[in-house]
Amino acid sequence: MIETPFIPLAIAVGVIVLLSVFFYFVPFFLWLSAKVSGVHISLMQLFLMRIRNVPPGIIVPSLIEAHKAGLRNITRDNLEAHYMTGGHVQRVVHALVSASKANIDLPFEKATAIDLAGRDVFEAVQTSVNPKVIDTPPVAAVAKNGIQLIAKARVTVRANIHQLVGGAGEDTILARVGEGIVSSIGSADSHEQVLENPDSISKLVLRKGLDAGTAFEILSIDIADIDVGKNIGATLQMDQANADKNIAQAKAEERRAMAVATEQEMKARAQEARAEVIQAEAEVPKALAHALREGNMGFMDYYKLENLKGDTAMRENFSKLGKNDITEIIK
Repeated sequence: MIETPFIPLAIAVGVIVLLSVFFYFVPFFLWLSAKVSGVHISLMQLFLMRIRNVPPGIIVPSLIEAHKAGLRNITRDNLEAHYMTGGHVQRVVHALVSASKANIDLPFEKATAIDLAGRDVFEAVQTSVNPKVIDTPPVAAVAKNGIQLIAKARVTVRANIHQLVGGAGEDTILARVGEGIVSSIGSADSHEQVLENPDSISKLVLRKGLDAGTAFEILSIDIADIDVGKNIGATLQMDQANADKNIAQAKAEERRAMAVATEQEMKARAQEARAEVIQAEAEVPKALAHALREGNMGFMDYYKLENLKGDTAMRENFSKLGKNDITEIIK
């Protein structure tokens, strides 16, 4: 009977598939690497990690790193539990090793709590060993003489490991430093005083304890640059003067409008009075005619009245003439 060539090929493919599945669920080489490094872990534990969806490629190297660094209190169960809660296992182990080498007291529980709080615990350890410099944005403040100053500061901070959980971040540090700069410049009598002693700003700000309740410890505050801005006092005085001028103009316009209204009212009253006089004068001839008809007034009385009116009109005309006109009339 002749053996077909497909049977050995199928057997070989089946063996390869079985070996691939075996080495996937039972990472033999990771187990061998752990044994060589002195980490005690069984193949069954590695198989169960696969069943629990915990990658052995993260847990085993982290155990080896911790074991080589002398961290004997870190166990497989601790790392698995931290991974399953969403933590960064490798980052935590790196932080613990760095803290151990730098003689920083950082328990495993504290490191995992910092990591689960959303902070980079490894970066925090590095910042605690190597302080970090934070540049503040330009801060504008006005001295008592009204001159504006624009200052930039460099804040040197060190991570406070014990305040990383629940402590405020860099934004709070920048806000407090900016507030301190504004307060320091605002309390100065003149801008020249601040320009002569810029270190007075940093000294005053440091005395306020701005790092309280934050995840950092402020080591120093240095004024990197300070510039002279606008004359805010003069600008405010000009604005106040313009406002006073506008108010005065508005009040003057109001008085002028009232005066115009009063004048128009007086003119209206004068016209009414003239109308009444004209109306009264129109009644005089009627009254004279009636008096003549009734016999209450004689012809000579009327003649004397007309003479009196003529004399009155003449006197009024003379009163309107000047001295030269009167002289010419006499001549």
